[in-house]
Amino acid sequence: MEVGAPAGCCCRWEVAAPQSGDIPTLARKGVACLGGAVGTGVGTARLTGTLTSPMSSAGFVVGHAGLYQALAMFAVAYFIIGMTVLSVCAIATNGALDAGGAYYMISRALGPEFGGSIGIMFFLANVCGSALYVLGLVEAVVDSFGIPPAGTGVHVLPQSYWYELLYGTVLLALCLLVCLVGASIYAKATFLIFLVVAGVLGTILVSFFATRPIGVPIRLPHFNGSEIENGSFTGFSLATLRDNLGGGYAVDYTTGQMMSFSSVFAVMFNGCTGIMAGSNMSGDLKHPSYSIPRGTISAVLFTYLVYNLLAFLMCATCNRTLLQKDYGFLRDISIFPPLVTVGIYAATLSAAMSNLIGASRILYALARDDLFGECLEHAGTHQSPSDRLSLLGSSTSWCGVGLVLFSGKLNTIAGVVTTFFLLVYATVNLACLALEWASAPNFRPTFRYFTWHTCLLGIAGCCVMMFLISPVSASASLGFLLLLLLALHYLSPSSTWGYISQALIFHQVRKYLLMLDVRKDHVKFWRPQMLLMVQNPRGSARLIDFVNDLKKSGLYVLGHVELQDLDTLPSDPLQPQQDSWLSLVDKLNVKAFISLTLAPSVRHGVRQLLFTSGLGGMRPNTLVLGFYDDEAPQDGLARHPAFTSAREEVPLGFPPLRAPATPKLLSPREYVGIVADALKMLRNVLLARQLESLDKAWELRRAASPPPAIHVWPVNLLRPDSARYADTCSLFLLQMACVLNMARAWRRARLRLFLCVEAGTMPHAQEEKLRQLLKDLRIQAQIQLVPWDAVTPEEEEGAVNFPANTTQVSDEYVCAANKLVLEQSPAPAVRFLYLPRPPADTSLYPLYLHQLELLTRGLGPTVLVHGVSAVTSTQL
Repeated sequence: MEVGAPAGCCCRWEVAAPQSGDIPTLARKGVACLGGAVGTGVGTARLTGTLTSPMSSAGFVVGHAGLYQALAMFAVAYFIIGMTVLSVCAIATNGALDAGGAYYMISRALGPEFGGSIGIMFFLANVCGSALYVLGLVEAVVDSFGIPPAGTGVHVLPQSYWYELLYGTVLLALCLLVCLVGASIYAKATFLIFLVVAGVLGTILVSFFATRPIGVPIRLPHFNGSEIENGSFTGFSLATLRDNLGGGYAVDYTTGQMMSFSSVFAVMFNGCTGIMAGSNMSGDLKHPSYSIPRGTISAVLFTYLVYNLLAFLMCATCNRTLLQKDYGFLRDISIFPPLVTVGIYAATLSAAMSNLIGASRILYALARDDLFGECLEHAGTHQSPSDRLSLLGSSTSWCGVGLVLFSGKLNTIAGVVTTFFLLVYATVNLACLALEWASAPNFRPTFRYFTWHTCLLGIAGCCVMMFLISPVSASASLGFLLLLLLALHYLSPSSTWGYISQALIFHQVRKYLLMLDVRKDHVKFWRPQMLLMVQNPRGSARLIDFVNDLKKSGLYVLGHVELQDLDTLPSDPLQPQQDSWLSLVDKLNVKAFISLTLAPSVRHGVRQLLFTSGLGGMRPNTLVLGFYDDEAPQDGLARHPAFTSAREEVPLGFPPLRAPATPKLLSPREYVGIVADALKMLRNVLLARQLESLDKAWELRRAASPPPAIHVWPVNLLRPDSARYADTCSLFLLQMACVLNMARAWRRARLRLFLCVEAGTMPHAQEEKLRQLLKDLRIQAQIQLVPWDAVTPEEEEGAVNFPANTTQVSDEYVCAANKLVLEQSPAPAVRFLYLPRPPADTSLYPLYLHQLELLTRGLGPTVLVHGVSAVTSTQL
């Protein structure tokens, strides 16, 4: 059944002999083929095809299944259809509809991938459906007027494959002519057909009461020629009704297959899959949000009542032989048989026109949305769809139907048509379900008689019926849909319709963030959550990429502080920068969020970001800063593979790098103050030096022997007397080096852990203790012993007792420590060093920074690490 003014067919097609493998299709059972109408009278005109739809299909159903099972089938089928109708009504009343019907509903709800793929499948379904109805009409006409082999009677039309193809082409040309003239002519034509079919139904209902009991001889095909069986129209008889109450499944005379509950149900359900033809005309309806729900629901209710009424009348007046062996018996018992024939022709022609005009409208909408680029660039014109169909769109659809006619087989088409339609209906239910589950405030349909339960039932019902009717067609359709989805995902341009996936993701993320309770955090499940401060991405591209490897599926935020005062500005200057930062994240292929802020100083801005970044249990626990030195910044973004390989320009919006003579925005004291602030907030701190010189691609792809190394120094080189390999900071340093080694790009690298020992101690005992610690922590690393004796200058040897304050360590000592680190060969890809806590006296901040610079000078890519939280666990 279909929204709008459908038309139906109720034909008696017989085959010369049973064919193995045939299915009892919609056409061969005479189940009505319903089309769609246009105009404001959707509710009235919609009933055209529904009037003839139940006539013969109800006879087939009750003939095999009996009255009780037939009523159950009708209830189940209409329950499935009813669920889908509720979803259609909900979407149709949630805003203005445009041309495209189901395609428009799905694409605006689920996005271009689903919309475009379903649009193509719906277009093909309408094309095949139009061909199905044309072939059915041709068979009906040839059955009445074709020249039989004996050449007797008044039949005048030659019969052959090519003649039938010619008749179908002529009928299809007539449909195209009506469609090209305009929607108003089509609406008038379908209303005229509605009157004819209404007369047919009225005649049939009267015939049940007016026709006297008669015997109906039935000529059936047989392998020896033909055989005659006698059916009976008994009039209203209690005995006939009793005989038809139970099931009596028999062999279908058109296919030679034994019928069962599932096969009869599949045939009956074919006549219930046209609920979208009227919505395809949504661009032509004057008030689609008003007409579609009322026309659809009234038509579904009406046809359900007609099905049940006809089933009862047939069971009470026709014996089972007549019902099972003659699917066109209604003409035999009609008080005016020619009217039934005329109704068959008119309803089938209307159905063909409905599908042809629906296909052209869907193609028009696809072309207008430019989902397939130049493939459909010229399928639409600048004509308004409410005035006239696109000439090329209609012609393309007409050509498609003509190609399908070459198959010449109703059975070949029917299963595909029904499966495609059911897949579209399932997707409409999915679209409504997604809108309901997303709980978006703007989803406010005026039709409220639906819930997510009805959507789920509709999806399940459509999917079950797809595989019940034709498992092969259902599997092939799903595979084709998947291919279209993948093609559109990678090839279609981005749309401005809004993506339901974003609303669903937001809804689920909010729910799970509320469930992420920080009070339930455990060290076993700790992961780094990074806040990387970036002044200008042009000079930090490789650092951004490096920290992305360190995050280990944790939160990653790129922070930036803009030194301006909002009170003196007319608007927020950060909003225009958002797109540039988001484009940067996309191009660098890092999984990071963006957090920008305005502040009078960099230190205040970093404080703001440390306090406000993240949400709920997802907040940065580690601050990453570039190192403060006097080296001239280099534009690493222009040399990054993301831009050099693709020959793309660096995203606009980022200013040029600071010239070497230009003063910095940050003083040494303020830089160390940021480190101190982060430690006070119980944030771990990483200072990255010369990471822009790290060519990760070269380091990790060079010759396999030796593999790249990661050097780890888990001892405070500025205070070796107080350092322990098992303190919190050292363990955090080990953890970060291990996390880097676990990243996919760094798995070839090898960890080398340096154990500093003094003369006169027991190095092997210390080494064994450290090795056991690594074993407990499941960290694979090579341990290398390094003597401290070479670090202390000879003139100070024996006099230095490793003072408690780093300010008392001489520059010579720091340079010696730097030399010790530098001499360890081979040179690693990156080094991890222990970062001492800044001194309590803020006046010593510059000296503290100076010693860090001396310690890391010339070491290449180096990360200074200070941890304040327990991050390792030896428990299961």
